[in-house]
Amino acid sequence: MHDDDVVTPRSRARLTPLVFGGLTGASIALVILAVVLLNRHSVVTTESSPAGGTGMPVYRTANTQSGAGIDDSRRNAIVQATEQVAPAVVTITATSTQRSRPVYDWFWNRYYPGREFQQSSQGSGFIIDKSGYAFTNYHVVQDASRLQVTLWNGSDFPAKLIGTAPSYDLALIKIEGEDFQAAPLGNSDDLLIGEWAIAIGSPFGTYLADTQPTVTVGVISAIHRDIRQEESSAQIFNDMIQTDAAINPGNSGGPLVNSRGEVIGINTIIFSGGTGANIGMGFAIPVNRARRVFDEIVKHGRVRDVWLGMTAASINRQLQTALDLPSSNGVLVQSVEEGGPAAKAGIKPGDQIIAINGVAVESREQANRMIFGSGVGDTLEMTVNRKDNLVKIKIRLEERPGNI
Repeated sequence: MHDDDVVTPRSRARLTPLVFGGLTGASIALVILAVVLLNRHSVVTTESSPAGGTGMPVYRTANTQSGAGIDDSRRNAIVQATEQVAPAVVTITATSTQRSRPVYDWFWNRYYPGREFQQSSQGSGFIIDKSGYAFTNYHVVQDASRLQVTLWNGSDFPAKLIGTAPSYDLALIKIEGEDFQAAPLGNSDDLLIGEWAIAIGSPFGTYLADTQPTVTVGVISAIHRDIRQEESSAQIFNDMIQTDAAINPGNSGGPLVNSRGEVIGINTIIFSGGTGANIGMGFAIPVNRARRVFDEIVKHGRVRDVWLGMTAASINRQLQTALDLPSSNGVLVQSVEEGGPAAKAGIKPGDQIIAINGVAVESREQANRMIFGSGVGDTLEMTVNRKDNLVKIKIRLEERPGNI
């Protein structure tokens, strides 16, 4: 060995960084190789297009050990419910004839009545039968001379008004065509406070390039709500479903859907508190009421008004004292029409009605709400206090005579 071949401590020090760097580079190379090998485990599949042609490759990442990938978790109940109902949601364009009034003077309005012009407004609706029956709000189609419906795929169809129920703000229309996709109807008597609520509408189907419906999500906030849209409004919407799912302008008439993909209500109004904006208080008509309206219109051509054949008043402390009543609850029967349903059942003036169908009555307004939505032929069981004796009387509702 030559003297130059002797390894000294100083030479070892010079070799240490080289050895360390080599080990580090090898480690990095191994990490990169592992990532490449993992990526090769991704599965590549090819799906056929709906028309049966060759589809584009679809790349799916291997599932985790739990068996559910990120893509699978995105298809939650809300997505699936929307996919089930959205194809049945339509845009309704209502055209009405208006007359201009340039001056407010009786002479000019008499001899120059102004000119007529067509004005259009839009709202939403949803198909409930493959033959083309669809629900919307009455205020969407009110005074319309022509109706046009735009489906989710952009196709247009004429429609005609079949019947209305203004007191419920409901209207039934019939789209001219056949084999439409209908939305499944649920049960609005089986709602849970806090369950998911999905509001779907199609307010601008003819204005947007994309005619797909819009979706907002919230919960069922309350049920059996009575509401005025504004404080000064005369109309009261009785027994409504309250939701915080946003009901935007133009969404009136669209469906409120549960997480099963069933329609549970018809979106109608928002309470804005005078601001004109959505503050998280929207209201929908229960779908079971809409079912009754559909049956009435199809079978009878109209929604028949129910008749009790009696009048009643709330009981205050003064009336309770004057008549020596045991309590101020309930309503006091003031008059009974001869031959009417109440008279046939045995109701008499002076009876104190304290419960209807087992639910305590506090006032005349509450009694009206409890009867609201009942139909001709329905039976109401009334608990009556008559001279300190409790009597249960069943009244079968009849159609209101034309002369009343």
